[in-house]
Amino acid sequence: MINNQLNRRHFIGMMGTAAGATLGVGTFAALHSTIITAQVPKVPGFEKTQTDVDQASVWKPVSDRKIKVGLVGYGYCKFSAQFGFQDHPNVEIAGVSDLVPDRCNALAKQVNCSKTFESLEKMILDDSIEAIFVATDAPSHARHCIEAMKRGKHVACAVPAVFGNLEEADELLEAVKKTRRIYMLFETSAYHDAVYASREIYKAGGFGKMIYTEGEYFHYSDSGMADGVSHNNWRLGLPPQWYPTHSNAYYINVTGGSFTDVSCTGHKNCWPSLQPGGNTYRNPFSSEVALFQTNDGGSARMAVCWDTPGLGAEAGRNSGEKGAYWSQDFAPLNEEVANLVKSLKLKKPALPPGVRPGGHGGSHGYLCNEFVEAVLQNRKPLVDIISALNLTVSGIVAHQSALRGGELMKIPQYI
Repeated sequence: MINNQLNRRHFIGMMGTAAGATLGVGTFAALHSTIITAQVPKVPGFEKTQTDVDQASVWKPVSDRKIKVGLVGYGYCKFSAQFGFQDHPNVEIAGVSDLVPDRCNALAKQVNCSKTFESLEKMILDDSIEAIFVATDAPSHARHCIEAMKRGKHVACAVPAVFGNLEEADELLEAVKKTRRIYMLFETSAYHDAVYASREIYKAGGFGKMIYTEGEYFHYSDSGMADGVSHNNWRLGLPPQWYPTHSNAYYINVTGGSFTDVSCTGHKNCWPSLQPGGNTYRNPFSSEVALFQTNDGGSARMAVCWDTPGLGAEAGRNSGEKGAYWSQDFAPLNEEVANLVKSLKLKKPALPPGVRPGGHGGSHGYLCNEFVEAVLQNRKPLVDIISALNLTVSGIVAHQSALRGGELMKIPQYI
């Protein structure tokens, strides 16, 4: 159910057509504040980074059952094969799909699956498949997830949840509630070491009330995302805050909260794709920095920037009344808070045998395992539909604020 803070139909009309574009997750910049150099892999973020795992922990299966999963999407980032579904002991890859036959066959070979489908629409007709990982073009995410859930499938989806469209957000939420299928957004920052540790500290009361959060997603482009490799060229002229989840996760996936109000400013670039008529989104901005009010009365500054040459980052930090997680470490207010935090397990637990942490800060395997276990246990996953919409919709409103010169705007609240 959505709060009546904002008349969404009026807002959508004010926005105009929102066919939108986001940056494909596979093109994301390197973890934290790592400087991008000429030696960085072609698709930053997919390198196998170090991650903080509790070496004393042992993975314990929650079931001996295998769920049958279909993988959809094997474009530039080869995304559907990146999260380790094919290696999970509780998963059988029951089908793969990509619109391009050569890519579909390559995906089948990569995950050792003999069954292929020419489209997601054909795959979801197979009643033997229980769950789908949607790694299709960003403008199709919500539609594909809704179609899959209506056919009885659980759904994991690459970010963003919706694409510049508040009406789609309502439709996606309604589909999850009506079908009662499990939906999870694969937001990689949710399993960054800093976010995982901060979440555990927050749950234990180590932060107290959160005062201030910062998040950054910096991914340099010299052309306004006109890379020529996206389906129907949907990246061209990407509004930065239409892809806000990597930065917003540093608050939302720590506290479980939301943003209620936003004022956002944008930086205009001379890239041809950002000139009038240069993109279908009427977006003039290469970077957008949003100042949010949080639902618990704090503040958050979330930056999404395409024009920061030489710098790539998915990073953030939190400051609360009792302490702060800053510079990858926790600074307590006093000895009592310090002792509380020392008693917590702040390292990520072991993964199933054969499942690797993977890229984007060692998050890939953890997202896969969380979704699989949520399906097996029929429970809410970490980044559920409410979290997914809070991560995504706040950016849609932030972009509109930037177009209106930083006007303070209300953000829909989802329950």
